[in-house]
Amino acid sequence: MEVSLSDCVFCKIVAGQIPAKKVAESEKSLAFFDVSPRQPLHVLVVPKNHHDNVADLAFSDPEALVDLIQLGSKIANDHAAGSFRLTFNTGSDAGQTVFHAHGHITSKSLKETSGN
Repeated sequence: MEVSLSDCVFCKIVAGQIPAKKVAESEKSLAFFDVSPRQPLHVLVVPKNHHDNVADLAFSDPEALVDLIQLGSKIANDHAAGSFRLTFNTGSDAGQTVFHAHGHITSKSLKETSGN
């Protein structure tokens, strides 16, 4: 599916044109809560530069892929209670619906925080 960069929802979130509930940010990646979470923890991690999918990102900018995975792992460590998934869908047949590379950090259990 061909989407122009000006129509890419994740590019617009990175640019601040669409609001998102940000979780964390690095030089090359941005993480924010999914608007339709499928688990108690569901965060999306995207590269700040547009790449159609994770395979394109891996070949075009491997440093950005490492940055994305490191940021995702930090978020999982901070928010998940020990277990998490970091998944990538590549192509519409695999379930990719937004054609900007992104990882889903999901977990059924959240880390308990002391709010007392």
